[in-house]
Amino acid sequence: MSAATMQASRPVIPENKTKKVSPSLIAVYVLLIVLAVVWLLPVIYTVTTSFKSVAEFTSNAFNFLPAKWVLDNYVTLVEASASYPVLNWLGNSLIISTVFAVLSVAIVALAGFGYSRLNFKYRDTLFFVLLLISMFPAVVNMIPQYRIIASLGWVNTYWACIVPGLGNVANIFLVRNFMKGIPKELDEAAEIDGASDFQIFTRIMLPAIRPILIVIFLFSFTGAWNDFLWPTLVFNDINKMPVTAGLQLLSNQMGQYNQMGSLMAATCMAILPTLLLFLFAQKYFLQSLNITSGLKG
Repeated sequence: MSAATMQASRPVIPENKTKKVSPSLIAVYVLLIVLAVVWLLPVIYTVTTSFKSVAEFTSNAFNFLPAKWVLDNYVTLVEASASYPVLNWLGNSLIISTVFAVLSVAIVALAGFGYSRLNFKYRDTLFFVLLLISMFPAVVNMIPQYRIIASLGWVNTYWACIVPGLGNVANIFLVRNFMKGIPKELDEAAEIDGASDFQIFTRIMLPAIRPILIVIFLFSFTGAWNDFLWPTLVFNDINKMPVTAGLQLLSNQMGQYNQMGSLMAATCMAILPTLLLFLFAQKYFLQSLNITSGLKG
């Protein structure tokens, strides 16, 4: 065997190249870690504080973690359910958020279908007017909305928190652009087979836009759950208000330093449902980033 053949038959050992990390990438990661700590510390402190005893609160020593983990604050909330019905508030928020999310998905899906697939006069003009109206600050509409809600007799009812926020223009815009990316040949083929517009919507469009509808449901649910200012305006019945308005009432009447543990316990109970929703549906939250970044206007 010649020297050239032996040299050719030798295995080629790849060079050990270490990938250099740029300083800018390190700076980005450091910044993200700092932001994560800044966001997480108040949440962690809220959770740990809810397990502190009243005696630990009244002492001058500051401890991030409780010296002794107790459930006294949660027991106090249950015993004071007649004055502070936290579980009732959670149930009210669950009903409001679920109904609002379901109706929001139905309305934005129908509106997005109409603005993307149906041809009618002044379609684009109407959509432009919707976009223009959505630019107004929400506080501008609060007084007219409240007067309408009061005239309808909806104060202290679930509908006061459900109806005003339906038909979110941003979600309609999202669904409209998503549907525009679906080939119209599918509609034409279905029309040849005798399908109506409603059948095209239910059998072709809805399955195709299922991911974006799930995302809209999740964000609509969390948005309704976390809404604070509007519920405090339309609810004054302690048994009918959602958890955000209830926590405001609780903080006003139970804001003494030795009762801070019970307030933190109620806050943890309010955080838990949305936290569980995110844990079980986090892939859809992450998928929403890809969906929205891939859409073109």
